[in-house]
Amino acid sequence: MSLKEALLAAKEKGELFESSAEHIRYWLESDFMPKWVKASIEELITENAWEELNDRFYRNLAFGTGGMRGRTIGRISTSYELEEGEVSRPLKPAVGTNVLNDFTIIKATIGLYHYVSEYLKSKGSIDIPRFVIAHDVRYFSRHFCELCASTWTQLGGQALIFEDARSTPQLSFSVRHYNAHCGAVITASHNPYHDNGFKVYFDDGAQVVAPHAESIVDAVNAVDLSATIPFLEKSLEGVMTLGESADDAYKNLLKEVLSNEASADADPLKVVFSPIHGTGAIISVPLLEEMGIDVYSVEEQDIMDSAFPTVNSPNPENASALKMALDKAEFVGADVVIATDPDADRMGVAVRDTEGSMKLLSGNQIGSLLADYRIKTLKERKVLPEEGSENAALIKTFVTTPMQDAIGKAHGLKVVNTLTGFKWIGKKLANYEAEMAAKYKEAEGIAINYDTTDPDVRADIMMDYATYFVCGGEESYGYLAHDVVRDKDANAAAILFAEMAAYYKLENLTVIEALDGLYLEHGFFAEKMINIYYEGAIGAQKIANILKSYRDNPPKNFGETKVNSVKDFGVSDIYDEDGEMISKQDFFFLECSHGYSFAVRGSGTEPKIKFYVFAQKSLSEGDQLSEIKSEVGSAMKAFMELIESDAHTRAE
Repeated sequence: MSLKEALLAAKEKGELFESSAEHIRYWLESDFMPKWVKASIEELITENAWEELNDRFYRNLAFGTGGMRGRTIGRISTSYELEEGEVSRPLKPAVGTNVLNDFTIIKATIGLYHYVSEYLKSKGSIDIPRFVIAHDVRYFSRHFCELCASTWTQLGGQALIFEDARSTPQLSFSVRHYNAHCGAVITASHNPYHDNGFKVYFDDGAQVVAPHAESIVDAVNAVDLSATIPFLEKSLEGVMTLGESADDAYKNLLKEVLSNEASADADPLKVVFSPIHGTGAIISVPLLEEMGIDVYSVEEQDIMDSAFPTVNSPNPENASALKMALDKAEFVGADVVIATDPDADRMGVAVRDTEGSMKLLSGNQIGSLLADYRIKTLKERKVLPEEGSENAALIKTFVTTPMQDAIGKAHGLKVVNTLTGFKWIGKKLANYEAEMAAKYKEAEGIAINYDTTDPDVRADIMMDYATYFVCGGEESYGYLAHDVVRDKDANAAAILFAEMAAYYKLENLTVIEALDGLYLEHGFFAEKMINIYYEGAIGAQKIANILKSYRDNPPKNFGETKVNSVKDFGVSDIYDEDGEMISKQDFFFLECSHGYSFAVRGSGTEPKIKFYVFAQKSLSEGDQLSEIKSEVGSAMKAFMELIESDAHTRAE
C-alpha cells in the first residue's frame, strides 16, 4: 500500500482526521521540505501511528495573543528525531504543524518582524527593529533562540541574545533596559520536559496585548510555510551577545524591592534554594548571599538539565518537585525552602511551623504574605501614606484569593482584578505609565524617564498623576513586586520572601504565625484547585464541551447547594476597578448559596481545564482558628467532588 493509500484508508476508518491528512499530504508533496522531515512522516505512517500523527498535524500550532507553546518532542519520536546510543536523547524537534519546531519558530519570527517593521513605519520611525531574546534550559531552547536571532538579523533587524540561559523576568526587564521594540523568551515555563514555547513581549517589557497581539497573530498566520526554508541555516553574524553588565543591571533593579538590612545581632536566616534544573540560581542566589542569608543548594537540581531528571514535573506548585529541597532543609536545619521553575517566573516555598515541621505554602498564601509585608514596609519607609491611597494599587487576578482584596482594602489601597495571565497585569502597568507620562508633561512641560527615576520619587509622581503599582500576583505561584519588570518575577519574590522571613524571625515569629495573624485580622480564607487533564485532539474537544455547556446550560445546583449567580465573562460587559471594560473570554465565575464560589477556565498553557474554588469565613471572638480550618476543609472537599463529577459529565 502506498503512503497516499494508507492516509486515505486511515481517514476513511476514522483513525486520521481530515485536517491531519490534508496537512500531512502538503508536507509530503512539497518540494522544499528537508528529506529527514518527509522520512519521519513516512516512518510514522508505516508504523500506523495515527494518534501521534493526529496530535502532530490536526491543526497549525496556534500563535495566540501571547505567543505559542506546545510539544517539541512527540510522544512517539522517529529514528530521525533521536540521537543514536544507549540512552536516546532528542536530536531534532518533532515534525508537524502542531508542534514547536524550526518551521513554527521561524514562521513566528518572520511574522513578528513584519508587524514590528510596519508598526515603526506607521509611527514615522526609521529605527531598525530591535529584538531581545532569552531562553531557558529546555530541549532546543538555545537552538530556537539562535534561530530566532539569525532569522531576525537576516531580515534586516538587530537581535540581542544572552550568553546562556536566563529567566523570563530578566527578559522583560531587558526589553526596556535596551530600548528594544520587542522581545521573546523561549520557554514552556513549568510544563513537562517535552514542551517548549515562544513568549512574545512588546516595547514596554510586557506580554503583547491588544491592539498589537491580534495584529501579530495575523502577521504570523500570513507567513507561508515555504517562506521559512531560507532561514533554516543559522548565521549568528551580527547578533549581539549580552554579557555580565546585563545581569548587573537586573540585579540592581531587584535590590530596590528590599526594605530592611540584615541585623548584625540576628541569627542568619537559613534558606535551601533549588532552581529545579533551571535559571533561578543565576540571579537569586548571589542576591540572597549578598543579603547575609545562609544559602544551601540542592546540588542535583543546580544542574541545568533539559530532562529535569529529579522531578516528574519542574513545577514548584507540586510538592514532589520540592522533595529534595525539603530533605536538604531537614539535614541542614533550614528555616525556609525556596524553589523556582525553569524560567524563574514562578516560586514555591516551604517554611517551618511552630512545631518545627516544614510546611508547604500555596501560591495564594505566599502572595498574601508578600502583599501585606510589601505594603507595610512601603508605609514604614513613607513611600505610601499610613492611611493608604486610592491612587496606589494591588493588582491580582480574579482567580487569586479574595484574601488579597481584603488585605489591600484594609491598607487603604485600590484593588484591581484582572483576567488570568500576567499580561493583563502588565497591561495595567502600561496604562498607568502612559497616563502619568501624559499628565506629567502637560503639568510640568517636560517628559520623564520612568525607569531611571528614583523608585521612591516615581511612586510619588505616580500617585499624583496616575496609579502607583504596589504589588501584585496570581494564585499560580506568580508574584510581582516592582513596577519596571512587567511579568511575574520569581527572582524578586525569592529575595523579598527571604527578607520577610528574616524580619519575622527577628520578631520571634514563624511565617506560619504571621499568616495566621492575617487570618485573625481579615477572616479565614481557603482556596483549592481542580485540574482535569484531557490530552491531545480528543481532549481539546472535551475541554471545549465543558466550557460550552457552562454557557448554554449553566449549573443550577451542586447537591443541596444552589448556584446564586453565574458571571459569564465571554458575553457580559464587565468593568474593572479603573472603569476599564474587561476583554471577553471563556471564563465563568459562580457564587453559591453557602457563601463559597468558584471559577472555570481552560488552561492557556497545558491541556487541562481548571476549577478554582474559594471559601471564606469570618472569625468571631472565641472562635478557634484550627477548628475553622478543619470545618472549611471538610466542606470544600465535598463541594469539589460535586463540581468535578459534573465536569466529567459535561465533557462527553
